[in-house]
Amino acid sequence: MESRYPIPAARHRVEEEIRRSRFITTVAHTPTVEDARAFIAEMRVEFADASHNCWAYVIGPPGSTARIGMSDDGEPHGTAGKPMLTVLLHADVGDVTAVVTRYFGGTLLGKGGLVRAYSGGVQLALASLPLAERVPSATLTLVMDYSHVTPLQRMALAFEVEFLDEEYAQDVTYHIKLPLTQVEGFAAAVQELTSGGALIGEVEGISGSKIED
Repeated sequence: MESRYPIPAARHRVEEEIRRSRFITTVAHTPTVEDARAFIAEMRVEFADASHNCWAYVIGPPGSTARIGMSDDGEPHGTAGKPMLTVLLHADVGDVTAVVTRYFGGTLLGKGGLVRAYSGGVQLALASLPLAERVPSATLTLVMDYSHVTPLQRMALAFEVEFLDEEYAQDVTYHIKLPLTQVEGFAAAVQELTSGGALIGEVEGISGSKIED
C-alpha cells in the first residue's frame, strides 16, 4: 500500500548573490514527470533572459530514483543538475522539482564554485520550504441503517474520515473519503458496529494531500 510522505505545500523561491552572479532557486510540487516538465518550461519563459535555467526533479517518495531528471543547461557538465539532484535525493521531500536560474555577473566561479552555488541554492530553498503531506486516499460508498448514524459519526474521526455527500432514503448512504491505510480498519469497525448489516461500495484510490501542522 502506498505510504504518506512530505511534499511541497506551495511554490517557493529564494535568491542569493554569489560573486556578482544572481542565483534564483524556485521549488514546486510536481507529482508527475509531465508536471515537472511543465514547471521547468514555465521557469524558462519567466527567466528567458537568464544565463542558465538548471533543473532537477524527483518524482515519488523521498530518495526514490525511479523517476528523476536533471540538466546543466549550458553550465560545465556535472556542475549544476547533478549536485541539485543529489540535494533533492537526500532531502525528506518527494514529488519535487527545483530550478536554479543564474544571471551571470562577470566573474567565473570555477567548477567547485558552481557545484556549491547550485547545490547551495537548493539547500537554501528546502530549508524554508513549506510542507504538506501526500496522503493516498480512497472513496467509499457506505449504506447503513439510521440507528448506526450517530455511532458512525463518533468513530469517523479516529479513521480520518471525510464526509463528501449523504443521501437519505429507506437507509442512509454516505460518500466518504479516507486514507488508504485506514480503509481496512474502518471497514472492519463498520461491520462490527452494524453486525454485518452495512454495505460498503468499491474503493477508488486517490492521491490527496493535507497540510502538515
